[in-house]
Amino acid sequence: MEQQTERTARALKAHLALNVQSVERSLEFYRRMLGIEPSKVRPGYAKFDVQNPPLNLTLNEATFAERGALSHLGIQLATTEDVLSMRRNWLDAGLDTRDEMATNCCYALQNKTWVRDPDGNEWEAFVVLEDNLPTTSTCCTPEATATTTSTTAEETTTSAAAATCGTTKEAATVEATAAAQEVSSCCATAAPATISR
Repeated sequence: MEQQTERTARALKAHLALNVQSVERSLEFYRRMLGIEPSKVRPGYAKFDVQNPPLNLTLNEATFAERGALSHLGIQLATTEDVLSMRRNWLDAGLDTRDEMATNCCYALQNKTWVRDPDGNEWEAFVVLEDNLPTTSTCCTPEATATTTSTTAEETTTSAAAATCGTTKEAATVEATAAAQEVSSCCATAAPATISR
């Protein structure tokens, strides 16, 4: 009997193909969001060869009435500083961002910022501060987030501190030291998610 050896395929990068109503309109958004030019553009088609994180992203022009079954897309980062850096890049590129700091989402405590493409697909840049929580709140949906406001970096930090209500002081300190200093008085104010421009 011949013994078979198991081969493991070496993955290069994930591939995501998004249906979009207008490749031209979506190209402008994804150029700004990713900070790179597409590697290929054809009628009704565009491809972005993203290096960090490794991703083959294609935009395919199609006619559709609703977003479909896709919930959202995301880029997991290493630290809150990385989340804030990506947020700054998106703001500098002229994109609207929506922040959720110290949010209990997907059974994990996370800091995140969001952008939305022209077809309503939402992308989050996030860091997991604490994982495997026993409960979670409604999250990762546009309906789960709150108001639209203009914010400064100081207001975002204060909002992050306020959003830490109900979490451990240690968890807040791990990734949001400035926010953790305000935890003791955070429960006196509400902390809606904010959209910045």
